Amino acid sequence: MNGRMPPQLVAAVPGPMARAWVDILARHECPAVTARRARRAATLGTADDDPIVFDEAVGANIRDVDGNVFVDLTSGFGVALVGHRHPAVVDAAVRQIQRLPHAMGDAFPDRTRIALLERLAQLAPPGLDVALLGLSGSDAVDAALRTAWLATGRLGVLAFDGGYHGLALGVAGLQSHAPRLTSPFAPLLHPAVRRLPYGCPTEDIVRALAQGAPHRDGQTVPIGLVIAEPVLGRGGVRPPPDGWWTGLAAAARAAGALLAADEIMTGLGRCGTRWASGGACDLLLTGKALAGGFPLSACLGSADLMNAWGPSAGEALLTQTFLGHPVGCAAALAVLDLVDGGLPDQARTLGSDLRSKLQARGLTVRGTGLLLAVHVDGDPLACCRALLSRGFLALPAGPDAVGLMPPATLDPSQVSAVVDAFAALA
Repeated sequence: MNGRMPPQLVAAVPGPMARAWVDILARHECPAVTARRARRAATLGTADDDPIVFDEAVGANIRDVDGNVFVDLTSGFGVALVGHRHPAVVDAAVRQIQRLPHAMGDAFPDRTRIALLERLAQLAPPGLDVALLGLSGSDAVDAALRTAWLATGRLGVLAFDGGYHGLALGVAGLQSHAPRLTSPFAPLLHPAVRRLPYGCPTEDIVRALAQGAPHRDGQTVPIGLVIAEPVLGRGGVRPPPDGWWTGLAAAARAAGALLAADEIMTGLGRCGTRWASGGACDLLLTGKALAGGFPLSACLGSADLMNAWGPSAGEALLTQTFLGHPVGCAAALAVLDLVDGGLPDQARTLGSDLRSKLQARGLTVRGTGLLLAVHVDGDPLACCRALLSRGFLALPAGPDAVGLMPPATLDPSQVSAVVDAFAALA
């Protein structure tokens, strides 16, 4: 397997080895985590929802424990933008783990973390040169929420329909991608969030900012943070109208609120530019592809804004045991070399080619760069299952489409295979 292979299926999907592993999983993992068949229900004829079980990945290929080779159209939730197991990322991680696998977060930093913070400042839009590191996109959103509160003293948040900003308890109340993900925890969620349709007119945003956010106690509170994705990702891969982001930034600024650009999915070249927001924001959130497979995220802002946190008094207000993990930071430095080396251009060119070939087969495609969605008639999840049976990993993109978020290493033969698979299912 070289990362550039079309699908090669040598066993059932899922196969017997995958079923055996999932039997063990079913005994030991909370049932809320991995979608799988209920063994007793399966005997009554319900659909077989067992997943495949990953064994190896490289480039745009995944091999499962049964030896089937798949083309990954998800990049592992967007993580493997540079390709799975990119040699530069692996080399950086191996060298770091052999030297220093762990430091001590806010107490004693290592030089890899310091180098990454400097490099992020160079890569970020001008003025966003101070960062809070985390391990996940949720961590970055959490840092933005806290920064906005410390800087503005305003509790309210303005978010947008279809937005997905993570499921950690402190930030889950901001998402509206799927209410079922948060409704069981409603009393524990952020108490003051106003939502508007994504891409709505600027005058609606101005009006909402003036009104404030409804608090669960019945009061209305001022809005201190506006958070949005420059391209709606998990909520359906929907770019906003031209000029929408600029109007959003101006409205937030005029109202004295901070604008957080959630570029956790869209940034680092995925959409064909370093930052899909163009840098018009107060806080820039990045993650997913940042460390090429290692858990790492960042919330970047200006020095003046981050000064709202105040100096450390010996115990940091926001930290964790694995803050600035040396191996993740080393991997991220390798990824940022690739971003500087033309990754956004590569994603833009490949995405344009993939889109045009799909459209030439009569398919409707939306999105930008390598963040695309193919419209399907019927259930997108059923389409994703059909694609899996043909050797392609894909996920739904909202209620009417299948997402295409492949690595930027996708080979021409893989592109052709993807197009043929979608055309066959149309």
